[in-house]
Amino acid sequence: MRIKEHWENVFSTKTENEVSWYQAYPHISIDFIQQFQLRFDAQIIDVGGGDSYLIDALLELGFSNLTVLDISAKAIERLKNRLGSRANNKVTFIVSDILDFDPTVAYDLWHDRASFHFLTEKNQIQKYAKVIALATADNGKLVIGTFSEKGPTKCSGLTITQYSEIKMIEVFQAYFDFIASKEVEHQTPFTTIQNFIFCNFKRKIR
Repeated sequence: MRIKEHWENVFSTKTENEVSWYQAYPHISIDFIQQFQLRFDAQIIDVGGGDSYLIDALLELGFSNLTVLDISAKAIERLKNRLGSRANNKVTFIVSDILDFDPTVAYDLWHDRASFHFLTEKNQIQKYAKVIALATADNGKLVIGTFSEKGPTKCSGLTITQYSEIKMIEVFQAYFDFIASKEVEHQTPFTTIQNFIFCNFKRKIR
């Protein structure tokens, strides 16, 4: 409960451009997603996406089966208010800790730029990989953006886990085939730079 309370407090007290992860347009994620040439009715989930503009961008591109999951009800409320009628019959909103998520949909794309690096214990990381494996369709795509080994060691006051391409492959290789990776520099609203690594994977056929 402590983690949930932390995030409810963050999203209740800070505006979207008062947090380091703010992006007016998630161009790296969108570039990766467009490379997959998904159908517009593909099932797409954004994990930890309550205050992200990814869903806005995907709706603008024409995607219509979108899901957003966030541990914070306040973050989801903010996103609902921002999207308004654009979300009607196109976006499903889920408030849940990702480790408690019991998916009922086989997603064609799983995207996470916000949650994965906050898992710091081996059993949490392994469980997360299993949740994705269960929730992703055969040949489904996985896009993970997380702090690289050049990035910060904390975010929002919480300790995080840094990753290299090799470490990311080790986490997901039982279920996914590696496609590509890219290191990027994210400029925060405070004009500081955070180094991320994005990795793409394809779900192995069961």
